[in-house]
Amino acid sequence: MMSTNSTGPWSGDMLDRPEMVEAFSGQLRVALAEYVDYVARIRRDAEAMWKANPPEGFGTFEAWWRHHKVTGPFAKLQEHLEAAVKLTFDLSAQYRRQRHELPAARQAAAEARQEAAALSRGSSSAPRRVSGGGQPYPRPRPADQDGDSFLDVVRRDRPA
Repeated sequence: MMSTNSTGPWSGDMLDRPEMVEAFSGQLRVALAEYVDYVARIRRDAEAMWKANPPEGFGTFEAWWRHHKVTGPFAKLQEHLEAAVKLTFDLSAQYRRQRHELPAARQAAAEARQEAAALSRGSSSAPRRVSGGGQPYPRPRPADQDGDSFLDVVRRDRPA
């Protein structure tokens, strides 16, 4: 089953966005589920037909054995298709994690490391200089010992 959209059939470059992968896995899940139903109907019909019309001349064990050999592959096909349907959920989840969530987390961690490195480089014991004038920032005056509150100190140090 090939699905088309406004730009044409599926192609690998369309799977760079998580919503496209989710759509692809959803369409694949629907197609596989249809095949599961198809195989289940054939298996059900084959089992009913074999039970209703056992071959003449076979003993009970031989009839069961042949029935098993005819319907067994249908059961295996159905199991594999059902497992494939379950794997479509893993497909979209792994793709989203590996291609989008983990790289975004790594990038955020790298940016945080760069920011921390920039802050640690910038914090030295020397006074900082203003970018334009070259004058150092004034050092804050220590609070007076006469019990001034924080707001009093801030108001006093603020230029008028």
